[in-house]
Amino acid sequence: MAQVFELQITSDPRLLRTVRLTVEQICQIAGFPRLEASKIVLAVDEACSNVIRHAYKNREDQPILITFRIFSTKLKIDLVDFGEHSNIRLIKPRPLHELRPGGLGVHLIRSVMDRVEYKNLERIGNRLVMEKKLPKRS
Repeated sequence: MAQVFELQITSDPRLLRTVRLTVEQICQIAGFPRLEASKIVLAVDEACSNVIRHAYKNREDQPILITFRIFSTKLKIDLVDFGEHSNIRLIKPRPLHELRPGGLGVHLIRSVMDRVEYKNLERIGNRLVMEKKLPKRS
């Protein structure tokens, strides 16, 4: 049985602080060390920023739903938006040797999380599933 936490915000960038604080607390509950938790916080923050920027074209009044599930072996994070469908085949990190601003979010998310899956919802919107194995308990 998983512990389940749900957070619904609007796509206002000022609310990303609330997301970061929530993710930090959930990582603490799940038993992640501080450094690993901060990486997970950055990955979720980047994913939400991408939703705001790309799916919602910077509109600040659109819903973002985040569900956190702590299982015995992993943390699963589902992020759902109702914006424009993403072209999943084009969601790739850019080469790290290209020096220019932006475009590193996908690389960051994939390097932090153990599993990352992008899905288009049936009618409109997107779902991002991220999973991270829980640390071994001593």
